[in-house]
Amino acid sequence: MSDLPEKPKLSRLFRLQWEEAQSNYVLLYPEGMVKLNTSAAEILKRCDGERDISAITDDLESAFSATGLRPDVEDFMREAYERGWIT
Repeated sequence: MSDLPEKPKLSRLFRLQWEEAQSNYVLLYPEGMVKLNTSAAEILKRCDGERDISAITDDLESAFSATGLRPDVEDFMREAYERGWIT
């Protein structure tokens, strides 16, 4: 995973927020908005520049009483990085 930031954080170009009208989390940016599914929002909420991907995965597994989330988290992180959502 060397192609990803060690401690991912949300890009300064985007703002993650709850959008009441959408009843969902969204990523806002100057040209528009991306509506996120629940999993994407939960991962991005943890991208604070303080935690690495292992810590983010551990927190998600603890919060949702789940195991084996690492591959899905890594896949999402790659996609988010390619789209410029995280740095």
